[in-house]
Amino acid sequence: MKALQVLLGTRSARLAEALPPRGFRVAAYTVLFFVGAAVSLCGAFVQALWPPFGVLLALAATGGVFYGGLRLTGTKLGAGIPLAGWFAVLMVMMAPRPEGDFVLAAGLTSYLYLFAGAVAGVVCATLPTRTALGLGTVGGDRPRPVKDPHA
Repeated sequence: MKALQVLLGTRSARLAEALPPRGFRVAAYTVLFFVGAAVSLCGAFVQALWPPFGVLLALAATGGVFYGGLRLTGTKLGAGIPLAGWFAVLMVMMAPRPEGDFVLAAGLTSYLYLFAGAVAGVVCATLPTRTALGLGTVGGDRPRPVKDPHA
């Protein structure tokens, strides 16, 4: 458990992190969308190429992109944006082609990749961050005082 806290950080340490500048975050969101799409495309082929280790490799890359986006931007949107790119590419690859072929065929590794990748994205998007909203713009990037409800 201690090693996991060292790797992921504690809640108090995560909430104390300073947010990157807004311009950096906007640029990072754009890049993260395309990185999520690229990981989705590569993972769809890798998970079927080397079963069962290919699906583990694809899921590790997928989770790494989602968590890396969260840590890079310091916002929940940092994990949500690559999840949107990942999901958009998967929707295109699951559609049937005119030739009757599928990129993601019905199979255990494909379903595991879809389900576990979506769960990893949602878990990363719900990890605690400094901001309440995903955009990182609460109060113009400055901490706001908390009012005492008993006063």
